[in-house]
Amino acid sequence: MFQITVEAGFSSGHYLRDYHGKCENPHGHNYRVLVTLAGRELEPNGLLLDFKILKEVLKPVIDYLDHHMINELEPFTTVNPSAENLAKYFFDQTEQHLANLTGGRVRVRQSTIFETDTSQATYSAD
Repeated sequence: MFQITVEAGFSSGHYLRDYHGKCENPHGHNYRVLVTLAGRELEPNGLLLDFKILKEVLKPVIDYLDHHMINELEPFTTVNPSAENLAKYFFDQTEQHLANLTGGRVRVRQSTIFETDTSQATYSAD
């Protein structure tokens, strides 16, 4: 199985619903996201997928969240914008775009969101 990973970043605010503590108040993070793709077959040029293409797939997702209050954006008006749910959101959005782009040859393996340098959440296919 071949795998590739790209990293991107964005800054956004959020607050957690049904939570008692500091994070129930609006606050911000400089998020980092890592998205890993996997596939068994390479393209004829020897690439699983060009890193540039994966970055282009991530760009609209990043732009949608960047410098916004995440709680005010769908689906986070009802889904709690926890790191765990953000990791799943990136997974799902990337998977949807890749299905159209590669016909299922390349799949998302995992998505990791860093809220800080030492705190992260991952959503994976396995």
